[in-house]
Amino acid sequence: MTATLSVEEAGHVFATPAAYTDETRLHEALALLRRESPVHRVEVPGYNPFWAVTRHADVLEIERNNALWLSAPRPVLRSAEIDARLAEQRARGTGLKTLVHMDDPEHRVVRAVAADWFRPRAMRALEVRVRDLARRYVDGMAAHGGACDFARQVAVHYPLYVILSLLGLPESDFPRMLRLTQELFGQDDDDKRRGGTAADHTAVLADLLAYFRELTAARRARPTGDLASEIANARVDGRPLSDLDAASYYVIIATAGHDTTSSTIAGGLEALIRHPGELRRLRRDPGLLPLAAEEMIRWVSPVKEFMRTAAADTHVRGTPVGEGESVLLSYPSANRDEEVFAEPFRFDAGRDPNRHMAFGSGVHFCLGAALARMEIRALFAELVPRLENVELDGDPAWVATTFVGGLKQLPIRYTLRDRPARE
Repeated sequence: MTATLSVEEAGHVFATPAAYTDETRLHEALALLRRESPVHRVEVPGYNPFWAVTRHADVLEIERNNALWLSAPRPVLRSAEIDARLAEQRARGTGLKTLVHMDDPEHRVVRAVAADWFRPRAMRALEVRVRDLARRYVDGMAAHGGACDFARQVAVHYPLYVILSLLGLPESDFPRMLRLTQELFGQDDDDKRRGGTAADHTAVLADLLAYFRELTAARRARPTGDLASEIANARVDGRPLSDLDAASYYVIIATAGHDTTSSTIAGGLEALIRHPGELRRLRRDPGLLPLAAEEMIRWVSPVKEFMRTAAADTHVRGTPVGEGESVLLSYPSANRDEEVFAEPFRFDAGRDPNRHMAFGSGVHFCLGAALARMEIRALFAELVPRLENVELDGDPAWVATTFVGGLKQLPIRYTLRDRPARE
């Protein structure tokens, strides 16, 4: 830790989108907080105050006590201006309301609408399709002539294709969805955002909701047996979902279903490039791939935080937190916690056990975790055996964010073996 960085300055990283573009500096700050102030009060201009929670045990305890720690009204860190705008929308009944905004019992019954589509049986039925898509995108790398921006040309498109195909969207709409989802999560990044104001962020949400309202109407008029039809025609407590609630459901499936996975795939390859011994290990022993996929997820931690609000006066690690106060759960910090992970800053393709928190825990455990794992395994199962060599071909770049993100550029140079003939 540099001597010039104080604990107070370290706490500012959570509300500084650019901090997530410098992983070395970020993890230095998080390590300092874990050591000296694991439940840290953060007061930064432009943001409502919150407590930053950086230890794995505390994040896990809060996640599992969903009666005390509520998602509403502040499920993610936003500026005070956006918080105020969203509160107004909620009061009017016009705001986005996804699973991450909900608490039980509402959360439980709404989550059940799509849950069967992500259970093991459904994943097994989808596996052949995912493997075919993985092969398609690795074949595409061969067509790039030995150099590409892996983040932009491979990692971002493959999981988007999977999740939007599951929803049943036409392939012609995929570029539009990519742009809108990147604008939604990239509001703090100059290369991703539509604009820098709260009004710009609201406009992105409005465009997403308008698109999905049209989809809802189409699937109600003519169901097509896809996930979009399931959501459009779902009934909760005997009543159909409102157009807004259905559109909100599509938004969380389409956005969370691809941005987090694409970040992990790009970050996973970057980790293998920087740790060539682990890449060789994975080539020698393909049976390690499930463990390697979990390590990639831990290493990248694409969801940077969720927020929870105390329903009553309580304590976290002895620190009083009052009713109505919010805590930020730092997943990159929890996933580097020295109390849980041996050598947490070493990428270990065979790490076992790996009790990472990247998918959360408790009732809000990631709905699409099984799909994300399958996509990661399928892509690297196709890519690793065919990589004769791979190296960086320029500097990687990360998205400026306070919520979801990872690499936005990963220029690489490589040689691929020909794909073996299929039996």
